[in-house]
Amino acid sequence: MMISRTLLAYACLLSWTNFAVAEQYVRYSKDGKISYGLVEGTRVRELSGDLFNSPKKTDTTHAMADVKILIPAVPTQVLALAGNYRSHLKNDVVPPKFQIVQPFYKSPSCLVAQGESIVLPKDAKTVHYEAELVIIIGKKCSKVSKASAMEYVFGVSAGNDVSERIWQNDENVKDVQWWRAKGADTFGPVGPVIATGLDYGNLMLRLKLNGEVKQEERTDHLIHDIPSTVSFISRYVTLHPGDMIFTGTPGTTSTIKPGDIVEVELEGVGTLRNPVVAEK
Repeated sequence: MMISRTLLAYACLLSWTNFAVAEQYVRYSKDGKISYGLVEGTRVRELSGDLFNSPKKTDTTHAMADVKILIPAVPTQVLALAGNYRSHLKNDVVPPKFQIVQPFYKSPSCLVAQGESIVLPKDAKTVHYEAELVIIIGKKCSKVSKASAMEYVFGVSAGNDVSERIWQNDENVKDVQWWRAKGADTFGPVGPVIATGLDYGNLMLRLKLNGEVKQEERTDHLIHDIPSTVSFISRYVTLHPGDMIFTGTPGTTSTIKPGDIVEVELEGVGTLRNPVVAEK
């Protein structure tokens, strides 16, 4: 018997949902209506109002298998860090300053949800996966200290910073910025939920390619932790509720091709699963 896409997405969502204390929020569509909801076991309770401004629980619930999971928030901007795990750096060099671990932008249009396809452009040659923890900002954030930065973090999600390495690095081809290498449409899978109440700095992050583990590391190995990251970026860029920060990938990465299935697992969040297809 074939398993429907919705049921498969639901199965991925349930992975690692038994993390103590955590709450999970999902953005979903049902009968043409887009809502935020609180995950309650196998169901989602609809919320009224803004997720980032004291939403209210309603009496309406749906089976998770009956809703379509969307990207977990609608950001005004998406930023990301490069080289934020020692295991991902060449020669094991640890950069001491953010001027070396450069934040960069990904286009919000690159975001895709749980179960949606990563589409490889026709002229892309070498596209890699990158499993990452994604910070979700909860309130307007400008010039905040490291000590207060976590007050502005709503929660975290799982992400895949898909990257075309030729466009990114080849001296004869690369762009001045990584706008297409890391920001092309569908190059930013994120989800399936936003998790709160976790020890964000000590979660297992894992990537599987066609069921085989390719990346695996805990987030306590981040060179620049979440408070440092939010504080530094907010010194120069005002962050808004729903904005996302991809925090860097561990270990080594390799190519993906049409027909592959990429799964990013983040402890307490679940599994972000996306098929890879070629542009038509």
